[in-house]
Amino acid sequence: MTEQEFLNHHQLFRNPFADEDAQTDSVFREFCISGTYHPAWSKVLGDPKQPATAVVFGPKGSGKTAMRLQLVRNITTHNEQNPESRVFLVEFDDFNSYLGPLQEHLPRRQQASPDKVLGSLKLWDHMDAILSQSVTHLVDRVLQSNATLNAPAISVRQDAIDRLDRGQRRDLLLLTAAYDRSKSGSLGDRFLALQRRLRFHSPLTWVPLGVGILLSIVAIWISFFLYRSDPTWLKHLVWALPTMLVMAWGLYGYRWIRHQLLAMGVCKNLRILQRDRGQFRKLLMRFSDKELDEQPLPRSQRSDDRYALLEKFQLLLRSLGFPGMIVIVDRVDEPDLVNGQPERMRQLVWPLLDNKLLKHEGFGIKLLLPSELQHFVDRESREFHERARLDKQNVVASFDWTGEALYDLLAARMRACANPGGRPSPQDLFDSELTESRLISALQSLQTPRNLFRFLYRLITEHCKRYRSEAPKFKISCELFESTLAVVLAEERRQ
Repeated sequence: MTEQEFLNHHQLFRNPFADEDAQTDSVFREFCISGTYHPAWSKVLGDPKQPATAVVFGPKGSGKTAMRLQLVRNITTHNEQNPESRVFLVEFDDFNSYLGPLQEHLPRRQQASPDKVLGSLKLWDHMDAILSQSVTHLVDRVLQSNATLNAPAISVRQDAIDRLDRGQRRDLLLLTAAYDRSKSGSLGDRFLALQRRLRFHSPLTWVPLGVGILLSIVAIWISFFLYRSDPTWLKHLVWALPTMLVMAWGLYGYRWIRHQLLAMGVCKNLRILQRDRGQFRKLLMRFSDKELDEQPLPRSQRSDDRYALLEKFQLLLRSLGFPGMIVIVDRVDEPDLVNGQPERMRQLVWPLLDNKLLKHEGFGIKLLLPSELQHFVDRESREFHERARLDKQNVVASFDWTGEALYDLLAARMRACANPGGRPSPQDLFDSELTESRLISALQSLQTPRNLFRFLYRLITEHCKRYRSEAPKFKISCELFESTLAVVLAEERRQ
Protein backbone atom coordinates (compact mmCIF):
# COMPACT_ATOMS: atom_id res chain seq x y z
CA MET A 1 0.00 0.00 0.00
CA THR A 2 1.34 3.40 -0.92
CA GLU A 3 1.49 6.37 1.40
CA GLN A 4 -0.70 8.41 -0.94
CA GLU A 5 -3.43 5.76 -0.87
CA PHE A 6 -3.45 5.95 2.91
CA LEU A 7 -3.59 9.76 2.83
CA ASN A 8 -6.35 9.84 0.21
CA HIS A 9 -8.50 7.55 2.33
CA HIS A 10 -8.20 10.03 5.20
CA GLN A 11 -9.05 12.95 2.88
CA LEU A 12 -5.51 14.34 2.89
CA PHE A 13 -3.95 15.58 -0.37
CA ARG A 14 -0.45 15.67 1.15
CA ASN A 15 1.44 14.35 4.17
CA PRO A 16 1.15 16.90 7.01
CA PHE A 17 4.20 15.43 8.77
CA ALA A 18 6.82 15.27 6.01
CA ASP A 19 8.67 18.47 7.05
CA GLU A 20 10.46 18.89 10.37
CA ASP A 21 12.11 22.32 9.94
CA ALA A 22 9.95 25.45 9.99
CA GLN A 23 12.31 27.13 7.53
CA THR A 24 11.32 24.68 4.78
CA ASP A 25 7.91 23.59 6.07
CA SER A 26 5.44 24.69 3.39
CA VAL A 27 2.44 23.48 5.40
CA PHE A 28 3.42 25.77 8.23
CA ARG A 29 4.24 28.74 5.99
CA GLU A 30 1.08 28.47 3.87
CA PHE A 31 -1.56 27.42 6.40
CA CYS A 32 -0.47 27.38 10.04
CA ILE A 33 1.78 30.41 10.48
CA SER A 34 -1.06 32.77 11.33
CA GLY A 35 -3.36 30.48 13.27
CA THR A 36 -1.42 27.81 15.17
CA TYR A 37 0.56 29.17 18.11
CA HIS A 38 2.44 27.92 21.13
CA PRO A 39 0.56 28.48 24.41
CA ALA A 40 3.16 31.11 25.44
CA TRP A 41 2.70 33.08 22.23
CA SER A 42 0.98 36.14 23.68
CA LYS A 43 3.70 36.57 26.32
CA VAL A 44 6.44 36.49 23.71
CA LEU A 45 4.72 38.79 21.21
CA GLY A 46 3.40 41.34 23.68
CA ASP A 47 2.02 44.59 22.25
CA PRO A 48 3.90 45.72 19.12
CA LYS A 49 2.95 49.31 19.93
CA GLN A 50 4.95 49.00 23.15
CA PRO A 51 7.99 46.84 22.26
CA ALA A 52 9.20 44.72 25.16
CA THR A 53 11.87 42.10 25.70
CA ALA A 54 11.04 38.39 25.90
CA VAL A 55 13.44 35.54 26.70
CA VAL A 56 12.52 32.02 25.60
CA PHE A 57 14.41 28.85 26.58
CA GLY A 58 13.38 25.88 24.45
CA PRO A 59 14.84 22.54 23.36
CA LYS A 60 15.69 21.74 19.77
CA GLY A 61 12.60 21.15 17.68
CA SER A 62 10.26 22.90 20.11
CA GLY A 63 9.29 25.56 17.57
CA LYS A 64 11.58 28.54 18.24
CA THR A 65 12.23 29.07 14.53
CA ALA A 66 8.51 28.76 13.84
CA MET A 67 7.88 31.40 16.50
CA ARG A 68 10.45 33.68 14.87
CA LEU A 69 8.62 33.38 11.55
CA GLN A 70 5.32 34.04 13.30
CA LEU A 71 6.77 37.12 15.00
CA VAL A 72 7.87 38.44 11.62
CA ARG A 73 4.44 37.74 10.10
CA ASN A 74 2.51 39.37 12.97
CA ILE A 75 4.71 42.45 13.10
CA THR A 76 4.37 42.82 9.32
CA THR A 77 0.59 42.60 9.68
CA HIS A 78 0.68 45.17 12.49
CA ASN A 79 2.69 47.53 10.27
CA GLU A 80 0.22 47.17 7.41
CA GLN A 81 -2.69 47.96 9.71
CA ASN A 82 -0.93 50.79 11.59
CA PRO A 83 1.09 52.80 9.03
CA GLU A 84 1.75 55.62 11.51
CA SER A 85 3.02 53.40 14.35
CA ARG A 86 5.04 50.74 12.58
CA VAL A 87 7.72 48.58 14.19
CA PHE A 88 11.22 48.46 12.71
CA LEU A 89 12.09 44.77 12.76
CA VAL A 90 15.62 43.36 12.78
CA GLU A 91 16.36 39.62 12.59
CA PHE A 92 19.68 39.21 14.38
CA ASP A 93 20.64 35.63 13.59
CA ASP A 94 23.65 35.75 11.24
CA PHE A 95 26.44 35.81 13.81
CA ASN A 96 29.14 34.46 11.51
CA SER A 97 29.29 37.73 9.58
CA TYR A 98 30.21 39.59 12.81
CA LEU A 99 32.32 37.00 14.60
CA GLY A 100 34.67 36.72 11.60
CA PRO A 101 35.81 40.38 11.67
CA LEU A 102 35.97 40.26 15.48
CA GLN A 103 38.29 37.27 15.28
CA GLU A 104 40.58 39.13 12.87
CA HIS A 105 40.74 42.16 15.19
CA LEU A 106 42.14 40.08 18.04
CA PRO A 107 45.84 39.30 18.60
CA ARG A 108 47.04 36.34 16.57
CA ARG A 109 47.50 34.13 19.67
CA GLN A 110 43.78 34.46 20.48
CA GLN A 111 42.40 33.97 16.97
CA ALA A 112 42.92 30.20 16.99
CA SER A 113 40.86 29.70 20.17
CA PRO A 114 37.05 29.95 19.76
CA ASP A 115 36.69 30.26 23.54
CA LYS A 116 39.00 33.27 23.63
CA VAL A 117 37.27 34.89 20.67
CA LEU A 118 33.81 34.45 22.21
CA GLY A 119 35.15 35.41 25.63
CA SER A 120 36.27 38.76 24.22
CA LEU A 121 32.72 39.67 23.15
CA LYS A 122 31.30 42.68 24.95
CA LEU A 123 27.90 44.35 25.09
CA TRP A 124 29.06 47.13 22.75
CA ASP A 125 30.10 44.56 20.14
CA HIS A 126 26.55 43.20 20.07
CA MET A 127 25.15 46.74 19.94
CA ASP A 128 27.48 47.53 17.03
CA ALA A 129 26.22 44.41 15.23
CA ILE A 130 22.56 45.35 15.85
CA LEU A 131 23.19 48.92 14.69
CA SER A 132 25.03 47.67 11.62
CA GLN A 133 22.19 45.42 10.54
CA SER A 134 19.57 48.07 11.37
CA VAL A 135 21.34 50.91 9.58
CA THR A 136 21.95 48.74 6.51
CA HIS A 137 18.26 47.82 6.32
CA LEU A 138 17.21 51.47 6.74
CA VAL A 139 19.59 52.71 4.04
CA ASP A 140 18.30 49.98 1.71
CA ARG A 141 14.77 51.27 2.23
CA VAL A 142 15.69 54.92 1.78
CA LEU A 143 17.60 54.14 -1.43
CA GLN A 144 14.93 51.63 -2.52
CA SER A 145 17.71 49.29 -3.60
CA ASN A 146 15.31 46.34 -3.77
CA ALA A 147 11.79 46.19 -5.21
CA THR A 148 10.55 44.17 -2.21
CA LEU A 149 11.37 47.14 0.05
CA ASN A 150 8.44 49.09 -1.40
CA ALA A 151 5.91 47.08 0.63
CA PRO A 152 3.85 49.41 2.89
CA ALA A 153 4.89 47.48 6.00
CA ILE A 154 8.57 48.35 5.65
CA SER A 155 8.94 51.15 3.08
CA VAL A 156 10.16 54.65 3.89
CA ARG A 157 8.02 57.34 2.29
CA GLN A 158 9.64 60.23 0.45
CA ASP A 159 7.57 62.83 2.33
CA ALA A 160 8.94 61.46 5.63
CA ILE A 161 12.51 61.76 4.27
CA ASP A 162 11.80 65.34 3.18
CA ARG A 163 10.67 66.24 6.71
CA LEU A 164 14.02 65.29 8.26
CA ASP A 165 15.91 68.32 9.52
CA ARG A 166 19.57 68.88 8.72
CA GLY A 167 20.73 67.36 12.00
CA GLN A 168 18.81 64.15 11.34
CA ARG A 169 20.18 63.93 7.80
CA ARG A 170 23.67 64.31 9.20
CA ASP A 171 22.98 61.61 11.79
CA LEU A 172 21.78 59.17 9.12
CA LEU A 173 24.86 59.81 6.99
CA LEU A 174 27.18 59.42 9.99
CA LEU A 175 25.50 56.16 10.96
CA THR A 176 25.82 55.00 7.36
CA ALA A 177 29.53 55.83 7.25
CA ALA A 178 30.12 53.90 10.48
CA TYR A 179 27.77 50.92 10.18
CA ASP A 180 26.53 50.27 6.63
CA ARG A 181 27.65 46.84 5.41
CA SER A 182 25.51 46.13 2.38
CA LYS A 183 26.53 43.40 -0.04
CA SER A 184 24.69 45.08 -2.91
CA GLY A 185 27.13 47.98 -3.33
CA SER A 186 30.26 49.63 -1.99
CA LEU A 187 30.10 51.87 1.06
CA GLY A 188 31.35 54.90 -0.88
CA ASP A 189 28.74 54.55 -3.64
CA ARG A 190 25.89 54.03 -1.18
CA PHE A 191 27.02 56.98 0.93
CA LEU A 192 27.09 59.31 -2.09
CA ALA A 193 23.70 58.02 -3.29
CA LEU A 194 22.23 58.60 0.17
CA GLN A 195 23.79 62.06 0.32
CA ARG A 196 22.10 62.95 -2.96
CA ARG A 197 18.79 61.43 -1.82
CA LEU A 198 18.90 63.44 1.40
CA ARG A 199 20.12 66.56 -0.42
CA PHE A 200 22.76 67.04 2.24
CA HIS A 201 25.68 69.26 1.21
CA SER A 202 28.42 71.01 3.20
CA PRO A 203 30.17 73.52 0.91
CA LEU A 204 32.42 74.69 3.75
CA THR A 205 34.21 71.35 3.73
CA TRP A 206 35.77 72.31 0.39
CA VAL A 207 37.17 75.63 1.68
CA PRO A 208 40.48 74.22 3.06
CA LEU A 209 41.07 72.32 -0.19
CA GLY A 210 40.18 75.35 -2.28
CA VAL A 211 42.41 77.62 -0.19
CA GLY A 212 45.28 75.16 -0.52
CA ILE A 213 44.92 74.97 -4.31
CA LEU A 214 44.52 78.74 -4.72
CA LEU A 215 47.45 79.69 -2.49
CA SER A 216 49.62 77.03 -4.16
CA ILE A 217 48.89 78.55 -7.57
CA VAL A 218 49.64 82.04 -6.21
CA ALA A 219 52.88 80.89 -4.57
CA ILE A 220 54.07 79.13 -7.74
CA TRP A 221 53.13 82.15 -9.89
CA ILE A 222 54.98 84.57 -7.61
CA SER A 223 58.02 82.30 -7.55
CA PHE A 224 57.98 82.01 -11.32
CA PHE A 225 57.62 85.81 -11.71
CA LEU A 226 60.50 86.52 -9.32
CA TYR A 227 62.72 83.98 -11.05
CA ARG A 228 61.97 85.41 -14.49
CA SER A 229 62.65 88.97 -13.32
CA ASP A 230 65.84 88.07 -11.48
CA PRO A 231 67.35 84.54 -11.62
CA THR A 232 69.32 85.24 -8.45
CA TRP A 233 66.05 84.73 -6.54
CA LEU A 234 66.45 80.99 -7.13
CA LYS A 235 68.56 80.49 -4.01
CA HIS A 236 65.83 82.11 -1.90
CA LEU A 237 63.00 80.27 -3.61
CA VAL A 238 64.57 76.89 -2.76
CA TRP A 239 63.31 77.29 0.80
CA ALA A 240 60.65 79.99 0.37
CA LEU A 241 58.45 78.08 -2.08
CA PRO A 242 58.13 74.89 0.08
CA THR A 243 57.41 77.11 3.09
CA MET A 244 54.61 78.90 1.22
CA LEU A 245 53.18 75.60 0.04
CA VAL A 246 53.19 74.21 3.59
CA MET A 247 51.40 77.35 4.80
CA ALA A 248 48.92 77.12 1.93
CA TRP A 249 47.99 73.56 2.83
CA GLY A 250 48.17 73.99 6.61
CA LEU A 251 44.38 74.22 7.18
CA TYR A 252 43.68 71.26 4.91
CA GLY A 253 46.48 69.26 6.54
CA TYR A 254 45.05 69.97 9.99
CA ARG A 255 41.61 68.69 8.91
CA TRP A 256 43.17 65.65 7.24
CA ILE A 257 45.15 64.66 10.35
CA ARG A 258 42.17 65.27 12.65
CA HIS A 259 39.84 63.12 10.58
CA GLN A 260 42.48 60.46 10.03
CA LEU A 261 42.95 60.10 13.81
CA LEU A 262 39.17 59.92 14.23
CA ALA A 263 38.93 57.27 11.52
CA MET A 264 41.72 55.26 13.13
CA GLY A 265 39.93 55.33 16.49
CA VAL A 266 36.63 54.14 14.99
CA CYS A 267 38.21 51.41 12.85
CA LYS A 268 40.15 50.14 15.86
CA ASN A 269 37.17 49.92 18.20
CA LEU A 270 34.46 48.92 15.72
CA ARG A 271 35.56 45.32 15.92
CA ILE A 272 32.65 43.56 14.23
CA LEU A 273 33.12 45.33 10.89
CA GLN A 274 35.98 45.68 8.46
CA ARG A 275 36.47 49.38 7.73
CA ASP A 276 39.13 50.93 5.51
CA ARG A 277 40.62 53.90 7.38
CA GLY A 278 41.30 55.91 4.24
CA GLN A 279 37.78 55.49 2.91
CA PHE A 280 36.25 56.23 6.29
CA ARG A 281 38.37 59.41 6.59
CA LYS A 282 37.15 60.57 3.18
CA LEU A 283 33.53 60.10 4.29
CA LEU A 284 34.12 61.99 7.54
CA MET A 285 35.72 64.88 5.66
CA ARG A 286 32.41 65.44 3.89
CA PHE A 287 31.10 66.85 7.17
CA SER A 288 32.13 70.25 8.47
CA ASP A 289 34.03 70.44 11.76
CA LYS A 290 31.01 72.01 13.43
CA GLU A 291 28.77 69.12 12.30
CA LEU A 292 31.16 66.55 13.78
CA ASP A 293 31.86 68.32 17.06
CA GLU A 294 30.60 66.33 20.07
CA GLN A 295 28.86 63.75 17.86
CA PRO A 296 28.99 60.20 19.25
CA LEU A 297 30.98 57.66 17.26
CA PRO A 298 32.13 54.13 18.22
CA ARG A 299 35.71 55.25 18.86
CA SER A 300 36.15 53.68 22.28
CA GLN A 301 35.42 50.36 23.94
CA ARG A 302 32.45 51.37 26.05
CA SER A 303 28.70 51.11 25.71
CA ASP A 304 27.85 54.79 26.38
CA ASP A 305 28.67 55.81 22.80
CA ARG A 306 26.55 52.96 21.45
CA TYR A 307 23.54 53.94 23.55
CA ALA A 308 23.84 57.50 22.22
CA LEU A 309 24.01 56.17 18.67
CA LEU A 310 21.05 53.85 19.29
CA GLU A 311 19.00 56.79 20.57
CA LYS A 312 19.91 58.83 17.49
CA PHE A 313 18.88 55.94 15.29
CA GLN A 314 15.56 55.57 17.13
CA LEU A 315 14.86 59.30 16.73
CA LEU A 316 15.42 58.88 13.00
CA LEU A 317 13.07 55.89 12.92
CA ARG A 318 10.34 57.85 14.74
CA SER A 319 10.56 60.62 12.16
CA LEU A 320 10.30 58.02 9.39
CA GLY A 321 7.20 56.36 10.86
CA PHE A 322 8.74 53.64 13.05
CA PRO A 323 8.28 54.59 16.72
CA GLY A 324 9.12 51.05 17.87
CA MET A 325 12.05 48.73 17.23
CA ILE A 326 12.22 44.97 17.81
CA VAL A 327 15.27 42.73 17.44
CA ILE A 328 14.77 38.95 17.13
CA VAL A 329 17.76 36.88 18.24
CA ASP A 330 17.78 33.28 17.05
CA ARG A 331 20.12 30.46 15.93
CA VAL A 332 22.74 31.16 18.59
CA ASP A 333 23.87 27.54 18.39
CA GLU A 334 24.76 27.70 14.68
CA PRO A 335 27.82 30.02 14.34
CA ASP A 336 31.02 28.23 13.33
CA LEU A 337 32.80 29.29 16.50
CA VAL A 338 29.93 28.03 18.68
CA ASN A 339 29.28 24.71 16.92
CA GLY A 340 26.37 23.84 19.22
CA GLN A 341 28.44 23.79 22.44
CA PRO A 342 26.44 25.14 25.42
CA GLU A 343 29.40 26.89 27.08
CA ARG A 344 30.18 28.79 23.88
CA MET A 345 26.52 29.68 23.45
CA ARG A 346 26.67 31.19 26.93
CA GLN A 347 29.73 33.25 25.98
CA LEU A 348 27.93 34.51 22.90
CA VAL A 349 24.63 35.42 24.53
CA TRP A 350 25.51 36.56 28.04
CA PRO A 351 26.84 40.06 27.10
CA LEU A 352 23.39 40.82 25.64
CA LEU A 353 21.68 40.13 28.96
CA ASP A 354 22.00 43.65 30.31
CA ASN A 355 18.92 45.24 31.83
CA LYS A 356 19.77 48.71 30.49
CA LEU A 357 19.58 47.39 26.93
CA LEU A 358 16.73 44.94 27.50
CA LYS A 359 14.53 47.66 29.00
CA HIS A 360 15.63 50.45 26.63
CA GLU A 361 12.66 52.67 25.78
CA GLY A 362 10.89 51.89 22.53
CA PHE A 363 13.16 48.88 22.03
CA GLY A 364 12.56 45.18 22.55
CA ILE A 365 14.66 42.05 22.08
CA LYS A 366 13.08 38.66 21.52
CA LEU A 367 15.72 36.13 22.59
CA LEU A 368 14.94 32.61 21.34
CA LEU A 369 17.53 30.53 23.18
CA PRO A 370 18.32 26.80 23.52
CA SER A 371 17.14 25.19 26.74
CA GLU A 372 20.74 24.33 27.71
CA LEU A 373 21.29 27.98 28.61
CA GLN A 374 18.58 27.82 31.27
CA HIS A 375 20.88 25.63 33.39
CA PHE A 376 23.63 28.28 33.19
CA VAL A 377 21.17 30.95 34.32
CA ASP A 378 20.28 28.93 37.40
CA ARG A 379 23.95 28.65 38.37
CA GLU A 380 24.94 32.27 37.74
CA SER A 381 26.15 34.67 40.41
CA ARG A 382 24.18 37.39 42.10
CA GLU A 383 26.09 39.99 40.11
CA PHE A 384 24.85 38.49 36.85
CA HIS A 385 21.22 38.50 38.01
CA GLU A 386 21.50 42.10 39.17
CA ARG A 387 22.85 43.12 35.76
CA ALA A 388 20.42 41.06 33.65
CA ARG A 389 17.33 41.46 35.89
CA LEU A 390 15.58 38.57 34.17
CA ASP A 391 12.83 38.93 36.75
CA LYS A 392 11.84 42.12 34.90
CA GLN A 393 11.78 40.49 31.46
CA ASN A 394 9.08 38.29 29.93
CA VAL A 395 10.83 34.96 30.49
CA VAL A 396 9.46 31.65 29.20
CA ALA A 397 11.64 29.31 31.23
CA SER A 398 10.25 26.13 29.71
CA PHE A 399 9.10 26.31 26.11
CA ASP A 400 7.40 22.94 26.31
CA TRP A 401 4.24 21.52 24.78
CA THR A 402 1.52 19.63 26.58
CA GLY A 403 -0.02 16.54 25.01
CA GLU A 404 -3.23 18.48 24.41
CA ALA A 405 -1.35 21.33 22.67
CA LEU A 406 0.46 18.84 20.42
CA TYR A 407 -2.86 17.15 19.63
CA ASP A 408 -4.34 20.51 18.58
CA LEU A 409 -1.23 21.19 16.48
CA LEU A 410 -1.62 17.79 14.82
CA ALA A 411 -5.30 18.45 14.10
CA ALA A 412 -4.56 21.90 12.65
CA ARG A 413 -1.96 20.50 10.24
CA MET A 414 -4.34 17.74 9.12
CA ARG A 415 -7.07 20.29 8.42
CA ALA A 416 -4.57 22.38 6.45
CA CYS A 417 -3.77 19.38 4.23
CA ALA A 418 -7.36 18.15 3.89
CA ASN A 419 -9.23 17.88 0.62
CA PRO A 420 -12.03 20.44 0.07
CA GLY A 421 -14.86 19.62 2.44
CA GLY A 422 -12.78 17.14 4.42
CA ARG A 423 -12.56 17.30 8.22
CA PRO A 424 -9.95 14.67 9.20
CA SER A 425 -9.20 14.07 12.87
CA PRO A 426 -6.03 12.59 14.42
CA GLN A 427 -8.12 9.90 16.07
CA ASP A 428 -9.29 8.70 12.65
CA LEU A 429 -5.79 7.45 11.81
CA PHE A 430 -5.82 4.75 14.52
CA ASP A 431 -7.74 1.70 15.62
CA SER A 432 -10.47 2.26 18.16
CA GLU A 433 -8.32 0.39 20.71
CA LEU A 434 -6.07 3.45 20.92
CA THR A 435 -8.04 5.81 23.14
CA GLU A 436 -7.81 9.57 22.94
CA SER A 437 -6.31 9.76 26.44
CA ARG A 438 -3.57 7.29 25.49
CA LEU A 439 -2.86 9.22 22.28
CA ILE A 440 -2.51 12.48 24.20
CA SER A 441 -0.28 10.78 26.78
CA ALA A 442 1.96 9.46 24.00
CA LEU A 443 2.17 12.88 22.39
CA GLN A 444 3.18 14.33 25.73
CA SER A 445 6.14 11.94 25.88
CA LEU A 446 7.35 13.22 22.49
CA GLN A 447 7.58 16.76 23.95
CA THR A 448 8.32 18.75 20.77
CA PRO A 449 6.64 19.26 17.37
CA ARG A 450 9.74 18.01 15.56
CA ASN A 451 9.67 14.71 17.45
CA LEU A 452 5.93 14.48 16.83
CA PHE A 453 6.24 14.95 13.06
CA ARG A 454 9.19 12.55 12.87
CA PHE A 455 7.23 9.89 14.79
CA LEU A 456 4.03 10.19 12.75
CA TYR A 457 5.84 10.17 9.42
CA ARG A 458 7.70 7.05 10.46
CA LEU A 459 4.53 5.45 11.80
CA ILE A 460 2.60 6.00 8.56
CA THR A 461 5.51 4.70 6.50
CA GLU A 462 5.82 1.54 8.61
CA HIS A 463 2.06 0.94 8.45
CA CYS A 464 1.95 1.23 4.66
CA LYS A 465 4.80 -1.25 4.30
CA ARG A 466 2.75 -3.94 6.02
CA TYR A 467 -0.18 -4.04 3.57
CA ARG A 468 -0.72 -4.51 -0.15
CA SER A 469 -2.80 -2.17 -2.28
CA GLU A 470 -5.17 -5.06 -3.08
CA ALA A 471 -5.81 -5.62 0.64
CA PRO A 472 -5.32 -2.25 2.28
CA LYS A 473 -5.90 -1.35 5.88
CA PHE A 474 -6.40 2.29 6.73
CA LYS A 475 -6.28 2.18 10.52
CA ILE A 476 -2.93 2.03 12.31
CA SER A 477 -2.91 -0.70 14.94
CA CYS A 478 -2.29 0.00 18.59
CA GLU A 479 0.54 -2.54 18.57
CA LEU A 480 2.43 -0.74 15.76
CA PHE A 481 1.79 2.59 17.44
CA GLU A 482 3.33 1.46 20.74
CA SER A 483 6.33 -0.31 19.20
CA THR A 484 7.21 2.61 16.93
CA LEU A 485 6.81 5.05 19.81
CA ALA A 486 9.19 2.99 21.94
CA VAL A 487 11.82 2.95 19.19
CA VAL A 488 11.56 6.71 18.60
CA LEU A 489 11.80 7.55 22.30
CA ALA A 490 14.82 5.27 22.67
CA GLU A 491 16.53 7.02 19.76
CA GLU A 492 15.80 10.43 21.29
CA ARG A 493 17.35 9.40 24.59
CA ARG A 494 20.54 8.27 22.83
CA GLN A 495 20.97 11.59 21.03
